[in-house]
Amino acid sequence: MSLRVIKAGLLDTIQDTGRWGYQHLGVNVSGAMDRFSAQLANALLGKALSDPVIEMHFPAATIQFQEACIICITGADFSPCINGTAISINQPVVVSKDACLTSKAWNAGARCYLATLQPLKIEPWLNSYSTSYKLGAGGFKGRPLQKNDVIDFYSTADVQKLLQAKPVGPLHWMAAGIHTDFEEVQFVIGNEWYELNTAMQTQFLNQVFTISLASDRMGYRLQGTPLQTEKLLSLVSSAVNFGTIQLLPNGQLIVLMADHQTTGGYPRIGHVITAHLPHLAQARPHDSFRFALTNGSVAEEKLMAQHKYLVQLQNACKFKIENLLHAVR
Repeated sequence: MSLRVIKAGLLDTIQDTGRWGYQHLGVNVSGAMDRFSAQLANALLGKALSDPVIEMHFPAATIQFQEACIICITGADFSPCINGTAISINQPVVVSKDACLTSKAWNAGARCYLATLQPLKIEPWLNSYSTSYKLGAGGFKGRPLQKNDVIDFYSTADVQKLLQAKPVGPLHWMAAGIHTDFEEVQFVIGNEWYELNTAMQTQFLNQVFTISLASDRMGYRLQGTPLQTEKLLSLVSSAVNFGTIQLLPNGQLIVLMADHQTTGGYPRIGHVITAHLPHLAQARPHDSFRFALTNGSVAEEKLMAQHKYLVQLQNACKFKIENLLHAVR
């Protein structure tokens, strides 16, 4: 059986944790913008953290489930509903056959993630399910989801009995999601940090930056008081990553995001720590924040704490799901 897109959303794509190992060939990593929330959706269903999910923006798609299934939505809060009944984010929900998922109103965040207990039947490209829509590859036909697209499930799960004739039924566990309201993003210094003099470094650390409308999955352009290096730099293009903070020729900054290019020639004055990329991924145009300097040890501790939380949650929820399915056989 399958799910069907009844109405297309703004930019809904299949994503996972990224396409690693091909940057030297010019193929970017892509993957979910908010990887923590994408993994959280899978963890709450007891699935592998790297399984494919649907990344959605507001206004999101209307999706019909053509068989009863268990779903989970994480990340942004778009007031999700099943057949008009509000459901919670960060909590698994059983939905009936032919039930429709809609998003009624934007509450917080920039993108949400839909995971289904039944695995999505998507063919991997270069060992990843992520959509690289600028290359026209990966995900579902290498593009955002469109009206009448049908994505099959690899397997079925007999969960209709859990509903007791209702269209929707929340399960009894939930988790804490990512904070969509934040004031600072931590970073570590980049190769060209010391090309800024002390005054410029202080200005960078003290000012508030605003996310520009000219921002997308490739990069967030920031608006603030222009920065400048001590001397005019002519750099050889070098490797960049998700979270690299580049200084543009006009003195403004861009933070590279999930669909970033593999190399770049602008000064790299810093790198947002991996544990804080989910916060940034949930920011929207006109949102403002400050950068806060940290070090590699703190960055590693925060990332390991996130991963530990997800793995522990995944193991606990896998046990819960297995018991639930066993009970209805």
